[in-house]
Amino acid sequence: MAPARATWKGSLRLSLIAIPIRVFPATSTSSDVAFRQLHRKCHTPIQLKKWCPHCEEEVSNEDIVRGYESSKGHFVLVEDEEIAKLRPESTRVVDLSHTIDAKGIDPIYIERSYYVTPDTKVAGAAFAVIRDALEGQAAIGRLALHGREYLVAVMPREQALVLHTLRTAGEVRELSSLPDLNFLDGKTKPEEIKLARQVLGSLKTTRDLTAFTDHYEDALREMIARKSAGAMVTAEGETPSKVVDLMQALRQSLASIGAEKKRPARATARQKARVLPHPSTAHRKTRKAG
Repeated sequence: MAPARATWKGSLRLSLIAIPIRVFPATSTSSDVAFRQLHRKCHTPIQLKKWCPHCEEEVSNEDIVRGYESSKGHFVLVEDEEIAKLRPESTRVVDLSHTIDAKGIDPIYIERSYYVTPDTKVAGAAFAVIRDALEGQAAIGRLALHGREYLVAVMPREQALVLHTLRTAGEVRELSSLPDLNFLDGKTKPEEIKLARQVLGSLKTTRDLTAFTDHYEDALREMIARKSAGAMVTAEGETPSKVVDLMQALRQSLASIGAEKKRPARATARQKARVLPHPSTAHRKTRKAG
């Protein structure tokens, strides 16, 4: 992975203290396989043009206006200048105003993550004080950048700080808004829960997620490497076997995991998952049989 470059420079402000900082992206999509759309006939990358189906003509940027659909087929026209007047001025200041227990931040609120480091050697001492003082806590604040205001959480991570941009409450759906919540009221049996915990306890343990890779991206890169060398690649899918009884599935899972642990690492074959049939599938089979 290429070395990270600072996304922006600014300051971290806590009351009367302002610390010069650099902000780096904590994640990267550069390792993902990216595809271009080509014309199958000549392999030339295609262009996507803005087209008006009513006038049947291509439209230039100068002839495009933003519109908010207030009702079906009715739009409120908004000019770029009107939007520009409402955008907050970029201050590049992370203005901290609240604290919260770090465990109190629900992961569903986290949008993106960035590393924060001091911008100068002189700033390093004050930066370290804030970092150590935040142990077990997160500082909540706001940041105006690129015409947007962000709600952010800042917390220690090793020798640096990590800044999470957060979703606001209006962006997170409540569970109660989902349909068919009565399906969550399934009754359980103590013996099923006991077996399920045994299955979970038999799984391999891991201390972190660094050992996991994206199997799909790995497979894409392998396929592209083979095609680059002129080889043809075919993929074969497999249909998982079905087990109707939950207790039977749990017992077989325990046996499968135990047998897998006893095998030499190189000889271990990937086991087919045993799944419960989807209710809609079972319903269709019942109707067909009738």
